[in-house]
Amino acid sequence: MDSQVHNLWEWANILGIVVVVAVAALLTILVILVRRIEGRVNAIKATLVATKDNTADTALIGTTAGGVELVLAEGLEHHLFLGRVLDKVRS
Repeated sequence: MDSQVHNLWEWANILGIVVVVAVAALLTILVILVRRIEGRVNAIKATLVATKDNTADTALIGTTAGGVELVLAEGLEHHLFLGRVLDKVRS
């Protein structure tokens, strides 16, 4: 085998090794990114489950709103009453 053919084989082997290393590096990066994405998807799923659990009692919102309205009305009555009483006391 002459030296030119020998050099071509060396370059082909070196180029093959470079390609294999590049492919291995890219696949490693891909695996790392897929694991990161999977972890974030699992975190989002957990958040959605927690949100579902937190909003399971939304049927009570109407009842609570009615109670809040009653408390506000009572507070307004007290405010008006105290305003009238204080005006009489001051004068």
